[in-house]
Amino acid sequence: MNLPTNNPAETQSRKADHIRICLEEDVQCQQVTTGLERYRFTHCCLPECDRTDIDISTNFFGKSLNAPLLISSMTGGTKRAGIINHRLAEIAQQYKLAMGVGSQRVAVEKPQVADTFAIRKYAPDVLLFANLGAVQLNYQYGVDECLRIIDILEADALILHINPLQEFIQPRGDTNFRGLFDKISNLCSKLPVPVIAKEVGNGISAVMAEKLISVGVQAIDVAGAGGTSWALVESERAETPLQRRLGKTFADWGLPTAECITSIRAQFPHIPLIASGGLRHGLDVAKAIALGADIAGLAMPFLQAADVSETALQELAEVLIAEITTVLFCTGNRTLYHLQQSNSLHSIQ
Repeated sequence: MNLPTNNPAETQSRKADHIRICLEEDVQCQQVTTGLERYRFTHCCLPECDRTDIDISTNFFGKSLNAPLLISSMTGGTKRAGIINHRLAEIAQQYKLAMGVGSQRVAVEKPQVADTFAIRKYAPDVLLFANLGAVQLNYQYGVDECLRIIDILEADALILHINPLQEFIQPRGDTNFRGLFDKISNLCSKLPVPVIAKEVGNGISAVMAEKLISVGVQAIDVAGAGGTSWALVESERAETPLQRRLGKTFADWGLPTAECITSIRAQFPHIPLIASGGLRHGLDVAKAIALGADIAGLAMPFLQAADVSETALQELAEVLIAEITTVLFCTGNRTLYHLQQSNSLHSIQ
């Protein structure tokens, strides 16, 4: 079995680097887009409803959400990350949104930072997702470690994030992805909560979704290309010219978010599907829902707001909810289900 390649201090330092780089450097995809800009809603000039008729609530994994929004997995493991997670959890509770945390590997390696992930006390009613890199199943992580991170968060589900490109470019990244389907299958059969497969910005194809679903994964988060490029993030952390070059060469690698949503939904009409990867506002969310996603995840907008203040987070949540509501009102749809059934979203290319 492979041994862990990083020590706890290095893992913690990497977490701090990721926050700083995402907030301070231009690490967005340079040319590839989400693909959502290729779609446009047909405006309905007489919607035959009142704004108060609009209902954007939904259910996911048996929990009610006031809006189809997931505060996507971002961070944890440092003091700054703990403050951010605390603020995000409180806003998730206030607006009844779903929330995921960043990789909890650091909490296993360094238990004294587990409290930066222990946010259930701030979000008692929220749909919470624990998080671990799938590749860690090849580096001495198994059912016991996954149960530990689920317990830390009192999580409703476990995200296994899949990030081969990031690990390949990252200094001392974990690159043994051999045999993971069997290990994921074993994990899915033994955990008390559902497992969600999530990319980190390069997308999940319908072919890969089929394989993941076949081994027991119960939801897919497409995390497509078009937003933050983790190849670029790691190029900012590069220790050699080769790592920096690789990060820049593969800055736009991946499948656009819209393509992932439509291809997976066409093949799997009932799998719980999360759209993420480059979504920046409520119009993006509404397009993703109309294309077939059940809920939509945003990371960068929430990270930027959380780094500022609780007030900035409240303002962001209000804007996102208003933007989604506007789409439904101006397409004449009272619910998200009606939006999906309305055929009001059309390709413009």
